[in-house]
Amino acid sequence: STSAVVDQDGNKFFVKAASSREYDMLRAEYLGIKEIYETNTIRVPQPIVFGNFNDQKAFVIFEYLEFTGSGSSQFELGQKVAQMHRSLSKNGRFGFHIDNTCGATPQPNGWTDDWADFWDTHRLGHMLRLTGNAGLADDTVQKLRTKTRHLLTLPQHTTAPSLVHGDLWGGNKGFCKDENGKVVPTIFDPATYYGDREVDVAMTYVFGGYNSEFYNGYQSEWPLPEGHEKRRIVYNLYHILNHEVLFGGGYLRQAQGM
Repeated sequence: STSAVVDQDGNKFFVKAASSREYDMLRAEYLGIKEIYETNTIRVPQPIVFGNFNDQKAFVIFEYLEFTGSGSSQFELGQKVAQMHRSLSKNGRFGFHIDNTCGATPQPNGWTDDWADFWDTHRLGHMLRLTGNAGLADDTVQKLRTKTRHLLTLPQHTTAPSLVHGDLWGGNKGFCKDENGKVVPTIFDPATYYGDREVDVAMTYVFGGYNSEFYNGYQSEWPLPEGHEKRRIVYNLYHILNHEVLFGGGYLRQAQGM
């Protein structure tokens, strides 16, 4: 459950609470938001605390953001996302120091030296396991994984371990008022890890919600490299397969058509 609470001094906070079984998920969300918050680039709700109450309820508390429908541009949103992407992992590896979730699906983030290895093991391979190889024959799955690895290891594609939101569909961005009343772009509900920055930009194409100003803003800050359109398909297959895990329906057919 989620709620807004006000303390005795009139400060407002946003609280997520769940059964104690969800403690690890809420802790991971807190740590993911904290990682983004500490870059001092794009606005995220300040993480306050997480914990367990009487070993029955898990909770996490964030700053309460006052959302507004307009007043800032997607151009600035694109710039800020690119600025966040300039934050690289301290150990030079891909992954995160804790596993988390994408939606409600477990997302493994074990540290990996090579980006193609990370994607094949912890993203594509992980989703194929969860979806019974997406209903594909074994030889087709092998071809898919080989082709994906080839795309991610082309010489012109050098990948730095950028801090990524990990689940940047249109519903996880917005605009809020800062302490001075200025409207600024914000992102929330991340599935944070360090990976190819293109995964975030790719996700913005899946369900809409982003306009040309966002992409112009991003490109003005840090242009995307050649071949990103092809890699976009590879990266978004992960999210389409995840939606099959979460919701079923026609997502498997969509994934098979990619």
